[in-house]
Amino acid sequence: MCYLCSVSAARLAEADVARFLEHLGEERRLSRHTVAAYARDLEQLLRFAEERLDRRPELRDLDRFVLRAFLGVVARELETASIARKIASLRSFFRFMMRIGRTKDNPAAELTLPKLTRPLPTFLDAETMSEVLVAPEDDGELGTRDRAVLEVLYATGIRVSELCGLDLERLDLDRQEMRVIGKGNKERRTLLGGPAVTALTAWLRERPSLLRPTTPEADRRALFLSYRGRRLGVRRVQTLVKRYGVLSAGRADLHPHAFRHSCATHLLDGGADLRTIQELLGHTSLSVTQRYTHTSIDGLIRVYDAAHPLASAARGGKSRG
Repeated sequence: MCYLCSVSAARLAEADVARFLEHLGEERRLSRHTVAAYARDLEQLLRFAEERLDRRPELRDLDRFVLRAFLGVVARELETASIARKIASLRSFFRFMMRIGRTKDNPAAELTLPKLTRPLPTFLDAETMSEVLVAPEDDGELGTRDRAVLEVLYATGIRVSELCGLDLERLDLDRQEMRVIGKGNKERRTLLGGPAVTALTAWLRERPSLLRPTTPEADRRALFLSYRGRRLGVRRVQTLVKRYGVLSAGRADLHPHAFRHSCATHLLDGGADLRTIQELLGHTSLSVTQRYTHTSIDGLIRVYDAAHPLASAARGGKSRG
């Protein structure tokens, strides 16, 4: 598999890039999409170096000064995440060159990765969430199913892929809990509130009517079914969430992940600690959970007002002086 053309001499940097890309595709078995991304980054570097040198570059030409100049140019047009990816591509390329003996050092190692900022999670306030949850009509199989889907998403904060992967055997309504298979095939227990249990109970009564003789066995185990009797898919859940967001709150941008963010934010506002939220949501790192501390200060204000002796007076307009 060759991603670069016109390789005429082994000393040219483009030959080294071609060898690196073949290593990614054939030895590391990276996807074509990933290899193509590396190829674009490195081809862009080679074009920059050729214009700068007025000749096709050799590997030794790609020193730290050329790399810094290259990043200085592309940084004018790219987002921070794209710059970080280009630096990662350069580092990987030169590490491979060192491994095969083509160079003794890695000029990209000195490049500084830009600080990536995570966008704050989108969430709904409790009142808006309540309006969305009651949007489905409970007068048929699909309306009952949709109500249960929304209630489970909000009550548990599970990912939409986790919801679609739920099987009946993982549901325990008596104990008001579910066993969820999350990222890395890790299982965790998540809890259900009363409204979610009620909605699920109603759905389980309607669920058999959606099964078909042609429904595959794997889909027969699914907790949530489509109108064709198949396991409910991620895209269908995204569509129904958007629909009820428009109907209830005029929100055409509503996404299943907003239920996850809302669950975490409301738990935090209610006094839950970050470790508990981390366990319920299945976050591998506490730093991911800590993002929710920036999305709402309502809970912080309540705790402060209750605990600080001068908080209420200060908020009421009084001063100490």
